Amino acid sequence: MPSLALTEMPLPLVRSFPSGLTIVAEQIPVPSVSLDLWIRVGSAVEPDEVNGMAHFLEHMIFKGTENLPPGAFDRRVEAVGANLNAATSQEYTHYYFTAAPQDFAELAPLQLEVVTQPKLPPQEFEQERQVVLEEILRSQDNPERRIARHKLETVFATLPYRRPVLGPSEVIEQLQVQQMRSFHDQWYQPAQMTIAVVGNQPVETLVETIVQHLPQAFLENSAPSPAPYPTLTPEPQISQPLRQHYQDQQLEQDRLVMVWRVPGLQDVEDTYALDVLASVLAHGRTSRLVRRLREEQQWVRSITASNSNYQVQGLFSIQARLGSTHRERVEAAIWEEIAKIQRGEITETELNRVRTQVASRFVFANERTQSRAQLYGYYQTHLGEITPGLRYPQAIAAVTAEAVQTAAQTYLTPNQSITLTFSNLDR
Repeated sequence: MPSLALTEMPLPLVRSFPSGLTIVAEQIPVPSVSLDLWIRVGSAVEPDEVNGMAHFLEHMIFKGTENLPPGAFDRRVEAVGANLNAATSQEYTHYYFTAAPQDFAELAPLQLEVVTQPKLPPQEFEQERQVVLEEILRSQDNPERRIARHKLETVFATLPYRRPVLGPSEVIEQLQVQQMRSFHDQWYQPAQMTIAVVGNQPVETLVETIVQHLPQAFLENSAPSPAPYPTLTPEPQISQPLRQHYQDQQLEQDRLVMVWRVPGLQDVEDTYALDVLASVLAHGRTSRLVRRLREEQQWVRSITASNSNYQVQGLFSIQARLGSTHRERVEAAIWEEIAKIQRGEITETELNRVRTQVASRFVFANERTQSRAQLYGYYQTHLGEITPGLRYPQAIAAVTAEAVQTAAQTYLTPNQSITLTFSNLDR
């Protein structure tokens, strides 16, 4: 199997400031530079009365500052052929661009200014409100988004991961620009921020470009205290299986979704065996469920398995697209394959396939500056360190058949299962 020793991926510079800000910087010999600003705020920290504010603010960040009129930064990015984007989730918001090295010194100060000092003009606020409301309508009209929403709302009974990132329309319609200003002041603080920068410039040059164009409070201990981050507690495992059916007239094929509550990123060492288990079950044509149910029996059009982790808890899910006549036999076959793993029927060939896939994906993805910056920002934001991200291939390579068996025995039990079915029929 391909090996990627930790020393083969040079450790980037990690610099922390008295304000709590962290900058992660690395020079790699490729013709680009990526800057990625991560803020530890998303829908999980929003009170219900402002649910959707983090995502709405993401839109408004690009509406100018005292020095930049709305759209000026975007136009400059387009003029030099750079790429600019942003994303909001339950636990973070991040803003990133990738440009040629010679354009970094011009674009980085503009990116820092729009994120840390947005003007949030009222007229733009009202216009962007309509854009966000339209985005909510589109998501509600998308069957796959509806399935994802039902899954989160069922798996997490109380944790705010169940809360929609976009927010409900009725909340967005009532939000005021002053609430957004207060939200930005409260959360866009250096102690909640990680700035990752990767590209073909000396590390000290990358860092200095950022430091020179940040407000002084973002570097010193004079920044306002950030809002207290809510203390979240994992939900207990359910004690008896839960089953729900949803009728969706837009579905052309039935869906089967099987979900279990599993550890989150705060227990990162416990997540690796579950990642391997997901790959053994349904990653690639030779994985168990894909080979048996799609390639051989042709009972499903597609089937996937995933181990998704939020900070304090995650969810392990198996999802299939199938015809209604095959649902019971597909579900039974899934349980059969899980039972085999619980009995220890795992081959070294399967584990080596997963190890090779993970190592190859990791190496390939991290040849790109944007992927590396995202890796550093993600782990620093969630765990306060980047080492777990750097050593991920080694962690997967160390997972034994016994560890996968134990994970399946511990978490993928019938009594702890949540099964959701979706079709365009009532039953």
